[in-house]
Amino acid sequence: MVDKKSLSERDICTKYITPAITAAGWNLHSQIREEVSFTKGRIIVRGKLHTRGEQKRADYILYYKSNIPLAVIEAKTNSHGVGSGMQQALNYAETLGVPFVFSSNGDAFLLHDRTGMADKTEHELSLDAFPSPTELWQRYCQWKGLETPEARHMVEMPYYDDGTGRSPRYYQAIAINNTVEAIAKGQQRILLVMATGTGKTYTAFQIIWRLWKSGTKKRILFLADRNILVDQTKNNDFKPLGAAMTKISKRQIDKSYEIYLSLYQAVTGSEEEQNIYKQFSPDFFDLIVIDECHRGSAAEDSAWREILAYFSSATHVGLTATPKETKDVSSIYYFGEPVYTYTLKQGIEDGFLAPYKVVRIDIDRDVQGWRPSKGQTDKNGQLVEDRVYNQIDMDRTLVLEKRTELVAKKITEFLVATDPYAKTIVFCDDIDHAERMRQALVNLNPERVKENRKYIMRITGDELEGKAELDNFINPEERYPVIATTSKLMTTGVDAQTCKLIVLDQHIKSMTEFKQIIGRGTRINEDFDKYWFTIMDFKKATELFADKDFDGEPVMIYVPKDGESPVPPDDDFESSLDINSNPVPPNTGDTAGQDEVDFGVDNPGTKRIKYVLGDVTVYVVAERVQYYGPEGKLITESLKDYTRSTVRKDYSSLDDFLRRWSKTERKAAILQELEEHGLLLEALADEVGKGFDAFDLICHVAFDQPPLTRRERADQVKKRNYFAKYGEQARQVLETLLEKYADTGIENIEDIKILTLDPFKNMGTASELVSAFGGKPAYLAALYELEENLYA
Repeated sequence: MVDKKSLSERDICTKYITPAITAAGWNLHSQIREEVSFTKGRIIVRGKLHTRGEQKRADYILYYKSNIPLAVIEAKTNSHGVGSGMQQALNYAETLGVPFVFSSNGDAFLLHDRTGMADKTEHELSLDAFPSPTELWQRYCQWKGLETPEARHMVEMPYYDDGTGRSPRYYQAIAINNTVEAIAKGQQRILLVMATGTGKTYTAFQIIWRLWKSGTKKRILFLADRNILVDQTKNNDFKPLGAAMTKISKRQIDKSYEIYLSLYQAVTGSEEEQNIYKQFSPDFFDLIVIDECHRGSAAEDSAWREILAYFSSATHVGLTATPKETKDVSSIYYFGEPVYTYTLKQGIEDGFLAPYKVVRIDIDRDVQGWRPSKGQTDKNGQLVEDRVYNQIDMDRTLVLEKRTELVAKKITEFLVATDPYAKTIVFCDDIDHAERMRQALVNLNPERVKENRKYIMRITGDELEGKAELDNFINPEERYPVIATTSKLMTTGVDAQTCKLIVLDQHIKSMTEFKQIIGRGTRINEDFDKYWFTIMDFKKATELFADKDFDGEPVMIYVPKDGESPVPPDDDFESSLDINSNPVPPNTGDTAGQDEVDFGVDNPGTKRIKYVLGDVTVYVVAERVQYYGPEGKLITESLKDYTRSTVRKDYSSLDDFLRRWSKTERKAAILQELEEHGLLLEALADEVGKGFDAFDLICHVAFDQPPLTRRERADQVKKRNYFAKYGEQARQVLETLLEKYADTGIENIEDIKILTLDPFKNMGTASELVSAFGGKPAYLAALYELEENLYA
C-alpha cells in the first residue's frame, strides 16, 4: 500500500489527477497540457549584468480547442489541503483569462468558477466528478454570450500553425480570442491596446486568419501608415495568406483578391479622382484592420476616417500601443473601450519586453537659461532678440553649436565605454537638428567613420540616401548603420530589435509620442545579447515617467556630474529618496504651456526664426541614473543592500539558510533559485572579492558572517586528512575535486561530467574513476561528504 502522504507533487499528478481528468473525457494529447510556462521571467538588471526572474508555470491548462483555454489546475502534495493551491491558480487564471480554476491534492478537487454564473463560487468535487470538456465549453459559451452555432463555429476556428511549434503567446491568444468573440457577438468597432514589441502584427494576422478561414469575413483590408510596415507585414507575418493577398500600389485596383494591404496614403488623396478606394463598392470589405490606429483613425478629420466612413458597414479593428485621448482626438470614442490591453509594465514584468535604465543629463544653458548681450548677432548676422532662452528654445529658436557637440560627446563616451557598435537612435527636434547632430558625431568618431562611412547616418523623411538605410539599421545581421539621427521618421513602427541606446534630444509633447519612442528599444533579442537598453535624456523627457498614465518605469535613472562618465555605475546610485524612503518626484521646472505649440517639426514648409551661435560655451551640470525594480519602486540601494533584502525574503535567518544548504544535495539548485529572485553573484563577487565561495558571499552580505575564501576552505579540509580512508585512485579524485573547488567554486564539482575533463581524464575514464569508489551511489555519497567537510 503506497503512503499517499509520501508522494511527490509529480506523483500525485500522475497517479490521481491526470487519470481523473482523462476519465472525464479530456484528450491527453490535444486538450491537456502539463507544466506550462506562459511567461519568460522578468529580466533583472544590476550594473552590466542581468538575470531572469521566475517564470509563471501552471501545473495543468485544459483546452477545449488548441486556441481556447478553459481551465487551470494547481496540484499540491497530499500533505496539503485540497484548496491550498487555489490562490496561486487564481493568479494564473486571471493572467490567462481562464474562467474555471481547480486545486487538488490527489484526494478531491476544489473548483472556483470565475464566470459569476454558478450558484456557489467555490465547491469541492470528488475525483470521479471532474466536469467533461463539453460541460465546461457550454458554460464558457454561456459566460461569453456565444449563443448561435455560427458564433461558436467562428470562435472554434484554430489559429494558423506553421508546423514549427510557434503558437501565440498567452496575451496574444487572449487578444485574438477576445477580438474574435466580440465579432462573433456582433460588435462592429473593436480596439486592441498592446505595447510596442509585443507582436501586434502577428496578432492581427491570426485574427484575420481565423475570421477568413471560418468564412466569417471574406474580404479584408489591412491599413498601415508606413510603406515599410506594409512590406514587412506582407513578407513576414502575413506570408501564409499567399496568393489571396495583394498590396495596393500605383493606385491600381484589382478586385479579384480577398486580402488587401495598403498604405492609407495610397488609397486617399485631395482630388476626387485620387480617392481610388471609391472604385470599391462601400460594402466590398467585411473587415478593416487599422494598424497604429492612434496616428489617424482617431482624428475626426483624418484621411483614415474618410476611408472608414466610406466602408462603414465593415467591422473595424484598431491596433495601437498608445490609444490617443486628447480633447480633440479619441480612439476610445471611435472604437469603444479596448477588448484587451497588454501594457508595457506587464510586458516587462512577464519578461517579454526589455527593461531599461535612464541616464539624465542636464546642460547649464538648458537649466539656467542664456541671454544675449546687447546688440549680439548670430553667425548669419541676425540680431538675436533680447530675452532669456532656455530648454524649450534649444534647437528650435536657438541653436548653440557647442551644445550639439556636447550631446554628441556624451553619446560617443557612452558607446566607447559600453559597445561602439550598439545600435543607437538619436531623436532630434527637426531635420536640421538631425543633420547637425550627424556632423558632430562624425567629427567625434573619425576612426569608425573611416572603417565605414555609414557608421552614422541621418535617417529622416526628406532624404532618400538615409531612408534607404532604414532596413539595414533595423536588420540585426547588418552592422551598419550603427547610429541613426532622426526626428519623426523612426518614432513608430520601426522594429529595431537590437537597439540598445535611445537618445532623447527632442521636445516630446505627449505621453503617446513618448511611449512610441520608448517602444523602439523594448524588444528583446537574445541571439544578439539584447536584454535591456538605456535611454539618454537631455531634455527632461523622462519626467513623463512621473505621469500617472505611464505604465512601465525604468530600472535605473542616473545623473552624472560634470566630468563623470555617462555610463551608469554598477550600484550605489545617488539616492532620490525622502526621509521616509519614498521616491522624490523629479523637479519639473516651469514648463507651463510648452505642450500647447505645434512647431511643425519635420515639415520643411514650416519657417521659424532660428538663431545659430557657435561661441557660447556649455557644460553638464548634473547626471544621474536610477533603476526601477519590481512594482515600479525606485531602487537606489547598493548591490549589497539589494542582495541582503533578496536573500532575507527567502531565508528569515542564518539558521534557516544553513539548514537548507546542508540538507540540499545540489547546492547549485539553491543558487539558481536565488538568481531567479534577482541575486547576481558575479556582480556581488566583483564588489566583495573574487576568491569567495557563493556560500560565503551570501552569509557575509545577508547575515554579516566573516567570509572565508575557497582556498581557505579547501586548506581546512586538507588538514582534517579524512581522505586517508579511501583507496589511492579515489583519494586522488577527491584531492583534485578539492583543487577544482578552490579554483572555480561549488557548482562545477557537483556535475559528474567533470570527470570527463582535464585533469581527471588523465587518471582514467569516468566510469573507472566512479568504480574506484564502488559505483555511482558511493561516488555521490563521497562528494556529499566532501561538501559537508567544506562547509563544516
